[in-house]
Amino acid sequence: VQLQASGGGLVQPGGSLRLSCAASGSIFSINVMAWYRQAPGKGPEWVSAINSGDGSTNYPDSVKGRFTISRDNAENTMYLQMNSLKSEDSAVYYCTMDVLGATQDLFKRYWGQGTLVTVSS
Repeated sequence: VQLQASGGGLVQPGGSLRLSCAASGSIFSINVMAWYRQAPGKGPEWVSAINSGDGSTNYPDSVKGRFTISRDNAENTMYLQMNSLKSEDSAVYYCTMDVLGATQDLFKRYWGQGTLVTVSS
């Protein structure tokens, strides 16, 4: 199983970006999908999560109301719509999915390679 994240880039404060994360490989089921980020010199920060089944979502206060996580189960893909971006949102964004492989008995968390988001004028 591999996760491919994309959509990062340079955006001005107040702007928007949409990140994507696609899973490929021998997948039987996906449970929780999530985004994390890590800014230079800082530890990783959880950004959002979505339950692949019922679509319920969670966000930390730092991004609530500005970021929206969504998923396309048919495509094993999730998205992160980021609006009203601030300089403090600049970081490498990583996607994760808890995946049950077709030949596995337990869910395993996979990570994407990261995509850089820079918010600057």
